[in-house]
Amino acid sequence: MRDEGKRIGFVPTMGFLHEGHGALIRQSAARCDATVVSIFVNPNQFGPGEDLASYPRDLERDQNLCLETGATVLFLPEVAEIYPTGFQTHVEPGHLADTLCGRYRPGHFRGVATVVAKLFNIVQPDLAFFGQKDFQQTAVIRRMARDLNLPVDVVVVPTVREADGLALSSRNTYLDEEARQRALTLSQGLLAAKAAFDEGELEPVKLVALARTLMTGADSIQYLELVDAQTLEPLQGPVDRSAVLCVAAYVGSTRLIDNVLLSPSPGLAGQSA
Repeated sequence: MRDEGKRIGFVPTMGFLHEGHGALIRQSAARCDATVVSIFVNPNQFGPGEDLASYPRDLERDQNLCLETGATVLFLPEVAEIYPTGFQTHVEPGHLADTLCGRYRPGHFRGVATVVAKLFNIVQPDLAFFGQKDFQQTAVIRRMARDLNLPVDVVVVPTVREADGLALSSRNTYLDEEARQRALTLSQGLLAAKAAFDEGELEPVKLVALARTLMTGADSIQYLELVDAQTLEPLQGPVDRSAVLCVAAYVGSTRLIDNVLLSPSPGLAGQSA
């Protein structure tokens, strides 16, 4: 197809697809001549005690969503195809993988970078589409593509939320109604901080504190940090560059992540340059 001058889009997933994945597939279908969607629950990005065995799966539903949203090819590799006997080569993602989720999930981004590099090599897309909700993952993959000279453009699509603000996630299926209501306080805190930022609050400490005060439904907050959108390093002074407020928290036994982007006005950004 590439020989015919066609543009190939790629949406790598772990299945149990939802409208967030649908948004990625639609973006690809709109921008590319063909869209490949992969479903592969990657064992190398799950740590000990994580939910690999129980990760939700529903292939029939996934196939229907792919058809409805414009996918051209559904790629369903087996573990033995991705990790054949004797496999021992991995991609080490570097410092971007050491912060935020990386501090609590050692080896996770090594597994992500390795499988995405392999999938890029197999599919050979022109564009690959990822969701903003997994912001650190997108930063790691963009860096990997640049560092390894992979000929693919990584496109980040804004987070898709339910009408009440809850970020769509395959793991939301773990939440009963009571837990789901408590999970809403995560997005409520993030969105309140973004509103305060949009109204002129630039101090990271105050923005983080405001978000935290509203996240009352979380049983524990693993991290809540305002970081530089490029380096993922915590901001020490006023928000004068693109930043992202990130949270990982437990509601019951379910670990959820979410974030919001904070972008200063062009005038402020220009003054800081």
